[in-house]
Amino acid sequence: MSKMYYVPNMYPYPYQNPYYSNIPLFNYGRQTMNWDYTDQLDYEISHRHWHPIIEVRNVEIKDYGKEPFVVNINEASKQNPTFRTSLWTGNHLQVTLMSIDVGEDIGLEMHPDVDQFLRIEDGHGIVQMGDSKDELTFQERVSDDFAIVVPAGKWHNVTNTGNKPLKLYSIYAPPQHPLGTVHKTKAEAMATEENHG
Repeated sequence: MSKMYYVPNMYPYPYQNPYYSNIPLFNYGRQTMNWDYTDQLDYEISHRHWHPIIEVRNVEIKDYGKEPFVVNINEASKQNPTFRTSLWTGNHLQVTLMSIDVGEDIGLEMHPDVDQFLRIEDGHGIVQMGDSKDELTFQERVSDDFAIVVPAGKWHNVTNTGNKPLKLYSIYAPPQHPLGTVHKTKAEAMATEENHG
């Protein structure tokens, strides 16, 4: 015959369990459920074959074109030394990596037919947006893990206010720069844009 166990205060008030149970709980009182879960999880992770996939690897910074592509975007963004390099350019979307030097900005710009997404991976800055270049009525501070969404037709700028390069990536839909774009500096990017109208 099995013993009946009653563990008082196992559930916080008002969820007290008023019933006896025949599950042997060994009178632990207030118990944490799955107390050995962490050790079990560590064991399972250390004995699986997929863990090399999550290792941090250096990424060759180049445009991978229209082929299927997977990347640790955080590490790729931090590794990028250039003002702008396209990482992937397709028919309808483009991913570019950017590194903005201390005190510099992306440059006030507006894309009439292009929505844009930016995500800060390292550093601190300020983003500004508005309906005209003289009225930037929207302003927010941004840092690691912040996302910025720029609707088509909005003037916008991102300025590095930190003490190290501001690392980020940008997604344009549709693409905004030619496949294989590399601008080592902001000056080079501005000269290229002026030459292309």
